[in-house]
Amino acid sequence: MKAMILAAGRGERMRPLTDNTPKPLLWAGSKRLIEYLIESLAAAGFIDLVINHAYFGRQIEQALGNGERYGVQIRYSPEGGQGLETGGGIFQAIPLLGKEPFLAVNGDIWTDYPFTRVRRQVPIDLAHLILVDNPPYSPRGDFSLQGERIAAVGANKLTFSGMGVYRPELFAQCRPGRFPLAPLLREAMARGRVTGEYYRGQWRDIGTPARLQHLTHWLQSYK
Repeated sequence: MKAMILAAGRGERMRPLTDNTPKPLLWAGSKRLIEYLIESLAAAGFIDLVINHAYFGRQIEQALGNGERYGVQIRYSPEGGQGLETGGGIFQAIPLLGKEPFLAVNGDIWTDYPFTRVRRQVPIDLAHLILVDNPPYSPRGDFSLQGERIAAVGANKLTFSGMGVYRPELFAQCRPGRFPLAPLLREAMARGRVTGEYYRGQWRDIGTPARLQHLTHWLQSYK
């Protein structure tokens, strides 16, 4: 299975740190944010990686190269300009990802999720999402996990972690351009075609300088 790291976001909430640096290249402790993900994916056997980029994207290519030093092969999907949003970015990268299900991970999260689990759970339907506890800054959550299925409405909503496995067929009716992923997922959920799981381990969305600082302090104590 191939994996895609979504690294094309502009990181407006992370300013001024992202005024001259793409968010995935910001340092958290001894490593850049994206390096934690690459190393975790490599340890789980994800060798073929695709990384999209837009904002200061060339910096990402220069920093990571072809992935050899991480034990992976990295191919890039440059978007230019303002980027294509999550849906458009994944859709553009599908020729690199191939015809089989693939994992997509937001490039601005930190997690200890065991990606080996994903390799054993190829979705039988259009998508499989990993949900986590609602963080304090987003207490309402995103989706409801009902057994093994995910619904857009329902009680006890959880937060979408930014980690999911998708079949290319989810994007079958899409056209090139800029568009979000959420409407595609909600449509598939309405047809009962999205499965999911609840992960109770460590997960952090690094969306602001304060959260980046908290992660750095936590990593230092974690060691």
